[in-house]
Amino acid sequence: MRQLRSWHFGYRRWPTAILVVTLTFSVRLAADAQPPGKVPRIGFLGVGSPAAFATPVAAFRHGLRDLGYVEGQNVGMESRWAEGREARLPALAAELVRLDLDVILTHGAGISAVKQATTTTPIVMAVSGDPVGTGLVASLARPGGTITGLTVQDHPELGGKRLQLLREVGPGVSPAAVLWNRANRTSVATERETEVVAQTLGVQVLSLEVGGPEDFEGVFRTVTRGRVGALLTVPDALTFGQRTWIVTFANTSRLPALYPWR
Repeated sequence: MRQLRSWHFGYRRWPTAILVVTLTFSVRLAADAQPPGKVPRIGFLGVGSPAAFATPVAAFRHGLRDLGYVEGQNVGMESRWAEGREARLPALAAELVRLDLDVILTHGAGISAVKQATTTTPIVMAVSGDPVGTGLVASLARPGGTITGLTVQDHPELGGKRLQLLREVGPGVSPAAVLWNRANRTSVATERETEVVAQTLGVQVLSLEVGGPEDFEGVFRTVTRGRVGALLTVPDALTFGQRTWIVTFANTSRLPALYPWR
């Protein structure tokens, strides 16, 4: 396997053009190695639900079409969705690997799941918080192995920075609720960093762990009972997938909130 290279971007939306070019390069390598007439196939492992990620997936398919790849004609796609239940990811990743695909596109916790399932199939990261810190790649310049793709430039120390911003906007933010996914190693590190900064600021933190969509209702009840002053959401595929519910709750509760993504 040739050395793969990764790209590092601040997040506003999935940088679809570069992502598609990256994946298309892998597809073309696969197509060159295929017997004549065989169509290369892309696997996609989604952490959330198709509805929650409909916009970026549609943009990705549009980008493929712009480069001449039309599903069902000259490229095939196999998709699997964890529906926000990250415990399902290893089994879904193994299922995709058994299909003998040419490349697998995934994001968030799905990257680790696919990496553990295969050492030969190329993996493209759509979104990764800190691939070096979490051990997915050796470095951004030379990731090594079979993984390439994009990062979102959202390292754990930004959790503390967001709390500082919220503290400057309104002094009455204590206690501040921090909503984070316990299954995501970057989210765990971000929550810890937020706790450290909170101590220096004299802000009490209410740590709200979630591991799946079924946890949010209980977490919101905890926020309501706890007379929380503000809400911080740690970026993650799970919280992104439940973004409408989170924003609706914060607005209905008239709760000051700071979100990492638009």
